[in-house]
Amino acid sequence: MDLDFSPQDQAFRAEVRAFLEAALQPRFRELAARTTTVFGEPPEVLDWQRVLDDKGWLVPHWPADVGGQRWSPIQRFIFDQELARAGAPVLPGMGLKLLGPVLYTFGTPEQKAVWLPPLRRGTQFWAQGFSEPGSGSDLASLRTRAVRDANGDFVLNGQKTWTTMAQHATHMFCLVRTDATVKPQRGISFLLVDMAQPGVEVRAILSASGDHEVNEVFLDNVHVPAANLVGLEGQGWTIAKFLLENERGGSSYGPALVADVARLRAGLAALPCAADPILRDRLVRIEIDAMSLEMTELRILAGMAAGDAPSALSLTTKLIASEIRQAVEQFATEMLGMAGLALPEDRADPARTAAARYLNSRAWSIFGGSSEIQLGIIARGALGL
Repeated sequence: MDLDFSPQDQAFRAEVRAFLEAALQPRFRELAARTTTVFGEPPEVLDWQRVLDDKGWLVPHWPADVGGQRWSPIQRFIFDQELARAGAPVLPGMGLKLLGPVLYTFGTPEQKAVWLPPLRRGTQFWAQGFSEPGSGSDLASLRTRAVRDANGDFVLNGQKTWTTMAQHATHMFCLVRTDATVKPQRGISFLLVDMAQPGVEVRAILSASGDHEVNEVFLDNVHVPAANLVGLEGQGWTIAKFLLENERGGSSYGPALVADVARLRAGLAALPCAADPILRDRLVRIEIDAMSLEMTELRILAGMAAGDAPSALSLTTKLIASEIRQAVEQFATEMLGMAGLALPEDRADPARTAAARYLNSRAWSIFGGSSEIQLGIIARGALGL
């Protein structure tokens, strides 16, 4: 397989690099440098989102008729590489990566027209209402109920948890049980919920690092118009599986990890422990793992660009990326010594974010499908067990 970048791809890389040099303002780089959670925080990250939308490069993976670009898989990989190398903030993916593909795949023309433009502009900010107490990896056991009222609309009652950035959300896409008399997977529907209404309560869950990234969301007689049902009633499980495939796969993790290892190397060079052979050996091993993942992802994308179906290798990337991410953040804390254990309230100094990032990285092997779930997927899909 030829993994060399074509002259057209090299020209595309130069175009992306020139754009980022002009558009990625220092305030956006600073936001990325001080972010200790997975995504950049609103409202600043939404300013960067609008810069990309103005350029037409916000959602290149979407179809062209809803704002996407006809980029090849390799061009999308190059774009991810350049964003990571430039230190751009990571955009919240709940709307752009998860809900958007659901809407343009399962939504009606009216739903696409109503929901997709403000989703792209960031005037609506979305949370994902899937997990519940006792219903995380076993999502089919969810208990949040939605019943029809006299007008045919839905009334929701229940609780969602680990809801990322719900404190900022204007809306939440939500899995609910609309029929308790059938097989659990068949009684689930997919609804779009306005968060700014009576009966919606958001309570913060602080992480071990003190970050407010996730929340509990309580739904008490919350009204949802029938027009906010995506797909058919009872089709929610099918839609959820489609969405989770976008969450667990379809991303290039390697570029960000390789870029972060390069920043670790630069940081280590300025420390007294830079000559420690054990530390240097560990960093090289992490770097090799990150580069190997990046090459694996590039092989998968090169095959897709040639018309091949995604290979079984694609099932492994999220699992491996989680392990490398945790290794990167653990190394960052250890190379700083005692300073790496600090959790200061003021995180404007990127050098003081290591401990928070380390603590938050432990969630990588849980969200988007735990590592145990990923191993089961690999066993069934790649090994046929």
